[in-house]
Amino acid sequence: MDNGILQVTLSNPEGIVTGVRYGNIDNLLEVINDESNRGYWDLVWSALGSTGTTGIFDVIKGTSFNVIVENDEQVEISFTRTWDTSQEGKLVPLNIDKRFVLLRGCSGFYSYAIYEHLAEWPAFNLAETRIAFKLRKDKFHYMAIADNRQRNMPLPDDRLPPRGQALAYPEAVLLVNPVEPDLKGEVDDKYQYSCENKDIRVHGWICRDESVGFWLITPSDEFKSGGPQKQNLTSHVGPTTLAVYLSAHYSGEDLVPKFNAGEHWKKVFGPVFMYCNSLFDGADPLWLWDDAKEQMIIEVQSWPYNFPASEDFPKSDQRGNVSGRLLVQDRYVYDDYISASGAFVGLAPPGDVGSWQRECKDYQFWTRADENGFFSINNIRAGDYNLYAWVPGFIGDYKYNVVVNITSGCDIDMGVLVYEPPRNGPTLWEIGIPDRSAAEFYVPDPNPKYINKLYVNHPDRFRQYGLWERYAELYPNEDLVYTVGTSDYAKDWFFAQVTRKKDNNKYQGTTWQIKFTLDDLDQSSTYKLRVAIASATFSELQVRVNNPNANRPLFSSGLIGRDNSIARHGIHGLYWLFNVDVPGARLVAGDNTIFLTQPRTTSPFQGIMYDYIRFEGPSSSISKREKH
Repeated sequence: MDNGILQVTLSNPEGIVTGVRYGNIDNLLEVINDESNRGYWDLVWSALGSTGTTGIFDVIKGTSFNVIVENDEQVEISFTRTWDTSQEGKLVPLNIDKRFVLLRGCSGFYSYAIYEHLAEWPAFNLAETRIAFKLRKDKFHYMAIADNRQRNMPLPDDRLPPRGQALAYPEAVLLVNPVEPDLKGEVDDKYQYSCENKDIRVHGWICRDESVGFWLITPSDEFKSGGPQKQNLTSHVGPTTLAVYLSAHYSGEDLVPKFNAGEHWKKVFGPVFMYCNSLFDGADPLWLWDDAKEQMIIEVQSWPYNFPASEDFPKSDQRGNVSGRLLVQDRYVYDDYISASGAFVGLAPPGDVGSWQRECKDYQFWTRADENGFFSINNIRAGDYNLYAWVPGFIGDYKYNVVVNITSGCDIDMGVLVYEPPRNGPTLWEIGIPDRSAAEFYVPDPNPKYINKLYVNHPDRFRQYGLWERYAELYPNEDLVYTVGTSDYAKDWFFAQVTRKKDNNKYQGTTWQIKFTLDDLDQSSTYKLRVAIASATFSELQVRVNNPNANRPLFSSGLIGRDNSIARHGIHGLYWLFNVDVPGARLVAGDNTIFLTQPRTTSPFQGIMYDYIRFEGPSSSISKREKH
């Protein structure tokens, strides 16, 4: 495909991007790689019944090539792979149609794919699917994924022995003798460059010598799983750049779709845009990042695109819109309704309250409400949805209980919706901010031996490697004790309740204490402890009150979570909310202690990140806080 600005070479009939010619560079992709390892769609799948997030890795190779559109304005080509029963156990039971589009006057190309599983085909799991580009390591050394997350990157050779030394978590490597001496002593780990779906709009690489940029622009996340806060990989050492459509990162098996025999499924992933830009001699190459951001805005405003030729990609006039206003009612905060300022409001397939964050088969459409709670969700595919929301500053999840049916061209006004967050009585004390993240808590400085310089004095200080080991250094013998009224959660509440490493390479569980005073105690009433969890990894939360040695905890979550957010510097994974009844008879007038135990101890990466903890008095003792 050639439009005079760039030339894209694909293998026939496989549909692998083997070359991108642009500017003065004959191929932006890594020429020393095998042709199948340059620009490609891939997936990971397994037979139903397999557990875990691994499976068979498959670089998707078409078996048939077709020109779909060829005119003065557009070329669209298709590479298809059709499944039949002779491939059972060898290939994922999907028909796959990979499309590539080049438009006149466009400095880049688009790609999307249509996956279909027919009802009569066998069951399977789909752990991951994405599009990947491997750029030339002799050209592309500078990576940018945000204004404050960009840097000169190590080379892939630096990650291999003897230049690199693998660390405790497999993807992390200590650079002991990198090609660029400046990088010596740093840690490289692709997970340090993860992003939330809502923030993955543009990322990529700059070749400073030729002043050329290669960018991957994702104009919508409607085709991604898990909602706006789901985290995915972006770009990393390779130089590699990815559009990840489906993955279990920061969630575990909950976000691995499992398809049954008898289940028909079809989904369009993309389009995404591979954008190339260049500069005249002498200009600052970092301008390429600014230009890529401007192009990203153009692509977002152009969504949904009008050019894809597949009937499975609905155009704007075939979609619908929903608008309304969300208010919060919490009588213990304020008498009147409260605007759901900044609320995340979305349409996702029908399910239970909060089910959207584990939904991974279909489409989701999200927006942010304005400061007055007004929201508008546009360009929604036709179908049946529930409307879901969560509001920063308030715990729990909202769900509108009537199914919303979107039809072509519809414009639905939902009117005023009211969310009543969980609440039994007045707040006696609270720790943290209910925002589904542990970022407000104490994040320690990294071990000087394991630093990524990008994240020194950075808002995302939690992205450093090895922070879990700092807990045992800060609390070598005794665990964390937090005293309500005098402790400060930004300094005194460690961001993750992790295991403690002992000398013999074994680990022990930890028990944190929250000390508080009750002046007016009603022993005949029930108090409520609400624990919102931002992430959990093969862990368990046990709650005891005033007796740390009680054989049976007052509450146990059982085994929860497979997020791996501690090991992968993610600050949050999936959200959990536990509401624990505390009988007044368990409390005393005066000083009380709540004990939070995480007893599971097979690895350093097990643990809990708290989002927010609140202790409520009985409902009879109404004492509203003033509006704040």
